[in-house]
Amino acid sequence: MYESLKEIGGLGSIEEADYFGFSSWYNFGFYEADFGWGKPIWVSSIGSSGSVFMNLVILADTRLGDGIEAWVTLDEQDMARLEFNPELLTFASLDPTKTMKMEVGIVSKEQVKPSSPTPSYLRTFKFSLLDQLIPAPYGPVILFYPINDSSNLSNIPKRLELLKKSSSEILTLYYPLAGKIKDDLCIDCNDEGAYFVEAQVNVCLSEFLSQPDLLLLHKFLPCELILKESYVGTYVTNIQASFFKCGGIAIALCIAHKILDGIAFSTFLKAWAKMARGSYEVVSVYPNSDATNLFPTNDLWLRDLSMAMFGSSLKKGKSVTRRFVFHASAIATLKVQATSSCVQHPRHVEVVSAFIWKHAMAASRENNGFQKPSILTHVVNPRRKLEPPLPEYSTGNLLWIAGARCRGNDESGLQGLVCKIRSGISKINGDFVKKLRAEKRKSVIYESLKEIGGLESNEELDCFGFNSWCNFGFYEVDFGWGKPIWVSSIGTSDSVFSNLIILNDTRLGDGIEAWVTIDEQDMARLECNPELLAFAPLDPSPLMVGHSIANL
Repeated sequence: MYESLKEIGGLGSIEEADYFGFSSWYNFGFYEADFGWGKPIWVSSIGSSGSVFMNLVILADTRLGDGIEAWVTLDEQDMARLEFNPELLTFASLDPTKTMKMEVGIVSKEQVKPSSPTPSYLRTFKFSLLDQLIPAPYGPVILFYPINDSSNLSNIPKRLELLKKSSSEILTLYYPLAGKIKDDLCIDCNDEGAYFVEAQVNVCLSEFLSQPDLLLLHKFLPCELILKESYVGTYVTNIQASFFKCGGIAIALCIAHKILDGIAFSTFLKAWAKMARGSYEVVSVYPNSDATNLFPTNDLWLRDLSMAMFGSSLKKGKSVTRRFVFHASAIATLKVQATSSCVQHPRHVEVVSAFIWKHAMAASRENNGFQKPSILTHVVNPRRKLEPPLPEYSTGNLLWIAGARCRGNDESGLQGLVCKIRSGISKINGDFVKKLRAEKRKSVIYESLKEIGGLESNEELDCFGFNSWCNFGFYEVDFGWGKPIWVSSIGTSDSVFSNLIILNDTRLGDGIEAWVTIDEQDMARLECNPELLAFAPLDPSPLMVGHSIANL
């Protein structure tokens, strides 16, 4: 026995050797284990990131029994070479759920017109001044729904018809959404309706959500987000309903950002869902369009100023999007760490924003060798700061941009960054909103954007734009077949981009899912940052929040 172990294990040898331990589970029959509700969809080992480890390779059957799934644990530097080895990848797919061949095929395209015609006196809907602030044509949202009944496939035609019928009815109330963009100042409410796309997906929802590829999310969108030509004449509302082969549904909306900001968007979605469920209480809550009267405009000076400000934040390189999920316990700990005499009761969005900003600045500093001046911007909702306050269901782009700045030699910790963010947001108060409506509003607006956006500045800045969807209620949107299992933005890999962080609720409502889009070199630092990962797991599966996947 000693001689056998000596021969294979290096006993008595002082030679440095590489050891690779293999263990085969092949033909063990794990996929035949049926407790009465079917065979397993996947049999797994576990991943490891320990600092003390063995090179270990476990070989197991694939689900159909005709292949081998190899679980390989190695030193990270050796693994980095394996992951890009062309000969190896010719014979074996790397983490195939991450690179699945998902296809979304278009079945039909049509116009869904409002159920009642728009009166002639409402034919033209004018944009307000604030509608010119955000240059992005659309802010996409995708809602993924599992279907939890045995007749999910046979009910697809009924559900599709329900979506079309209810969207036709809700467009009568939100009549500008049934029109087309006439120019940068108004919508032609011509009742041409919403652009509606039906699509089919060749995989099950559970397969996609097990490890969603964020770059594939654009396949669920009904239109391109970056227009090659002018968006004059384009639809205000674009919808795509994608049906997975299991019956699950992805509903994606791209609505002109000029007419609906995040809060108004969520209000519209919830009203549409209520209409689909047959609830007519929505009829009593007509969308409020007072913003056009409160902030009138007949020219495009704010659009031009805004494009200059956002243009200064554009970067060249390659962007990468990753999701960092902060659970309730992590946020509670960050709140304790962020509490100071300056901010005694920090909010969850403030601490998560400050924490991400802190580590994004550190990543930039490590890659550049010095700390650039850094600007954080946050979208603020001024509805309640007006006198009298506007209701949350007011249509329009009713928002402003708050800012916070760190100088190149500023070494603020979490407490200091939270204080800067709170200070910046607090400037968007009732007095400021009054000035936006006053005669000298141009100078007020220019100074505000100059302060936060680097206008007239020649220094190289790091700009991080934050946008919070928290408490918008996207996870409450129920069309009659349950609430969404996941609400998503999309991933990007653009060569010209802005650093963008979207914060959304987690499904249970007690955490924050941060969609972080930054330069790929900075992201490489974030992905390996132990302090960040201790508070926020990287790209966890949306299925991991205690939800059954039996009918996904």
